[in-house]
Amino acid sequence: MVKKVCRADFISHGLIAQNRRAHFDYEITEKFVAGLQLTGTEVKSLRLGHANITDAYGIEKCGELFISNMFIAEYTYKGYESHQEKRDRKLLLNHKEIVKIIGELSRKGATLVAMRLFFNEKGLAKLEIGLGRGKKLYDKRESIKERDWNREKQRLLK
Repeated sequence: MVKKVCRADFISHGLIAQNRRAHFDYEITEKFVAGLQLTGTEVKSLRLGHANITDAYGIEKCGELFISNMFIAEYTYKGYESHQEKRDRKLLLNHKEIVKIIGELSRKGATLVAMRLFFNEKGLAKLEIGLGRGKKLYDKRESIKERDWNREKQRLLK
């Protein structure tokens, strides 16, 4: 039995999904906010908060940027029309930003990572993407040590 959806369940603005491991796995140098080219059932599913961006990454095809491996669950109350859950979705950015990101992605080791998925004040779906490099194991250990030290420091100051 499917749960009935009421108007209070919908997200009109605010955070939908977040990639918490992005800062741990990658050294983010620059952040961009991009729009997404979505279908109707994808937007309705996002309004219910049914999305996952932990494995999402950016790719370049024919001079355009796409987000790949982003999961948006199928909308339960769809009619005859539906969408694929994991498909490449086009990122909507300014031309200067696209050129800058493609130039950075051409360098070795650079990746485009999804950070946050949210609705802005106007109710439009936006994706915050980070441009950076993958961390090595010793960098991750250093991050853990720094985080633990900051926690201990806060305990001592109380």
